[in-house]
Amino acid sequence: MVPQKSNMTVNGINVQVVRKDIKNLHLAVYPPDGHVRVAVPKITTDDNVRLAIVSKLSWIKKQQQDFEDQPRQSKREFISGECHYFFGRKLRLELIDRAGKPEIKLLKSGKLKMFIKSGASIKNKEKLLSAWYREELKIRIGELLEKWQPIVNRTAEECGIRKMKTKWGSCNIEQRRIWLNLELAKKPPQCLEYILVHELVHFHERNHNERFKALLFQFMPDWQARRKLLNRSPLAHEDWDY
Repeated sequence: MVPQKSNMTVNGINVQVVRKDIKNLHLAVYPPDGHVRVAVPKITTDDNVRLAIVSKLSWIKKQQQDFEDQPRQSKREFISGECHYFFGRKLRLELIDRAGKPEIKLLKSGKLKMFIKSGASIKNKEKLLSAWYREELKIRIGELLEKWQPIVNRTAEECGIRKMKTKWGSCNIEQRRIWLNLELAKKPPQCLEYILVHELVHFHERNHNERFKALLFQFMPDWQARRKLLNRSPLAHEDWDY
């Protein structure tokens, strides 16, 4: 059945309500702007949804404040001297005029060289960097899957990369498919590892319940510290457009 989506306002907070075939209510606050989403069983009344949200108002406001206080990168202009993040490292971009095939090279010095035709648009530079991030992320993901699938005792049939505005990762349990946010290429390596393990553990347990947390502690005892590190890392520019 297709989930039923609607919106309601509770104490001045706009909430997206998703009714679907689940047993329990799940409330979450998402980056970058603290968007609130609640997934509920289809039979749940609006009044009961409101009561659940009201009971969590202080927690919701704290999460939204945390997102508001979290440092953000300025909008990227893709000019020489500008800083870009790569697995937690701050790299200095250097543009080099080249008429041939565009390319990106990372030097040991921490300089990120972009070889591209002079006058290329910001959009084209952005696409080039995104493609490079994607390829580098694929390599890291392959290495991590080889390490973690035997530990978690679950296998992903596919692990893809997407631009996602509200999630660091997601999975399809039936198809054994995992999707990871392209933004993870900018975060410290521990963060990517945590999100991948998080999604693999969902192949054991669908919900974020006590069993799920216990399994996470079993496989990755420091997962909470990794999550905090991810939440402290600078967010992309507010539109999350690359």
